[in-house]
Amino acid sequence: MVYKTFRVLCVGRVLMLSLSLLFFFYLLFRTDLYAPLFITALLIVYQVYGLIHYVDKTNRDLARFFNSIRYSDFSQSFKEKNVSRSFKLLQDAFTDVTEAFRKARAEKEEHYRYLQTIVQHVAIGLIAFTPDGNVELINNAAKRLLNLPRLKNIQLLRSKSDDLVDALQRLRPRESALVKVEDDDELLQLSLYATGFKLRGRQFSLVSLQNIQSELEEKEIEAWQKLIRVLTHEIMNSITPISSLASTINDLLGDLPCSDHSGSDEERENLIDIKQAVGTIQNRSRGLLHFVDAYRNLTLIPIPELQMISVRELFSRIERLMDSNIKEKAIAFTSVIEPADLELTADTELIEQVLINLLLNALQAVESIPCPVIELRSQHDSRGRIQIQIIDNGPGISKENLEKIFIPFFSTKEGGSGIGLSLSRQIMRQHGGAISVHSIPGKSTVFTLRF
Repeated sequence: MVYKTFRVLCVGRVLMLSLSLLFFFYLLFRTDLYAPLFITALLIVYQVYGLIHYVDKTNRDLARFFNSIRYSDFSQSFKEKNVSRSFKLLQDAFTDVTEAFRKARAEKEEHYRYLQTIVQHVAIGLIAFTPDGNVELINNAAKRLLNLPRLKNIQLLRSKSDDLVDALQRLRPRESALVKVEDDDELLQLSLYATGFKLRGRQFSLVSLQNIQSELEEKEIEAWQKLIRVLTHEIMNSITPISSLASTINDLLGDLPCSDHSGSDEERENLIDIKQAVGTIQNRSRGLLHFVDAYRNLTLIPIPELQMISVRELFSRIERLMDSNIKEKAIAFTSVIEPADLELTADTELIEQVLINLLLNALQAVESIPCPVIELRSQHDSRGRIQIQIIDNGPGISKENLEKIFIPFFSTKEGGSGIGLSLSRQIMRQHGGAISVHSIPGKSTVFTLRF
C-alpha cells in the first residue's frame, strides 16, 4: 500500500510537470504573453525541485532504515510531522519493521542471558576454547574447581598440571579422560568429556570438568565396608566355635591333675602339651575375636550430630587431653587459629577422635627427632573452606605410601592396625568434608581436614 501510494504520487507529479512544460511551450511559441510565461517557468523549476526532493527524501529514509537494520541501531525514529499521507504510511511501515527487529533482538538477548545464567550456575565446570588454546568461555564452576579468577589460555594451566593441559589438547569430540591434579595439597580426580562445535566459521572445543574424587572415595569406602563385613562375619562364625570348644576342652583338662596321673611319664608330658596347646588356641581365638571386633568399628560409625562449635574451644580440649603426652616427650607444640573466632559445623566427639588419632600419629612420628615440633592450625583455604591442619617435622611419608595410608589394614608403623586413618577418612566423609596428606620425606608431614 505504501509503495503503491508513493508510485501514484510520483506519476501525478510527473504528469503535472509534463502539463506545465506543454503550457510553457505553448505560451513560448504561440503567444506573446511574457508574464505568464515567466510564472510558468518558475512553476516548472519548483515542480522539478519538489519531485527531486520528494524522491531523495524517500531514498534518505530508506538508507537510514537499512543502516539501522545493518548496525542493529533500533533507536532511529521515522516519525515526522507535516508530511504527506504516502510518507506517513512509509514512516509507519519503517517504524513497524524496526520495532519488530528490536523485539527480536531483545528476545535474542534475553535467551543469551538465560543461557549464560544456566552455564554460569551449572554445577559442572565448562571450558570452551579454540584450537590455539584461547579460552572463549569458562563458567564459575570451572573457576572454583581450578581455583582461578579468570583464564585466557589453557596453557596457563600448566602451573597446576601439565597432564591436564595435555589432556585438554588431546581430547577429541566424544572422548573422555581422567586426570589427577594436586592443588593446594588437595588431590583432585578430574573427569573430562569433550565435544566440538562451530560458531561463525570458527572451531571450538567444549570440555566439561568434574571432580569425582569424593565419589571415588565414597565407592572405595563402601567396597571396604562390604569386604570388612563379609570377612568379620565369616571369621566370627569360624573362630567363635573354635574358641568355645578350646575353652571347654581346657576346662575338662584342667580337672585332670597331671602330677597324680597313673599313666606313664610320657602320657603325663603329652597331657601337659595338650593343655598348653589348647590354652594357646583359646588365647589366640580370643585375640582374633578382639582383632575382628576392632575392625567392625569401621562399619559402625554413628551418624554425626552436627552443631556449630568454636575451633578455639575444640583445640583447647584437645590440648588438655594431649598435654601429658606432649610434655613427657618435650615437644614444641603450638596452635594457630585465623581468625580467632573461627567456627565450624561438626560433631564434636567424632572430630575430637579424628584429631586425637592424627596427633598420636604425629607424636610417634617425631619420637626420634632431636627438636620435635607439632603445630595445630586452622584457617580458611584458598577456596574459602574451613580447614584444620596437623603439622609435624617428623621423617615424613614416602611417595609410594602416600596413596595407601587411608586403606584399611595398611600401616607404616610396626604393629599398627591400619584403622585410625581409614576411620578418620570415613568420619570426614560423613561430615561432607575430606582428609588429605602432604609430606616431604625427611622434612615434614601435613594432614589437612577440610569442611
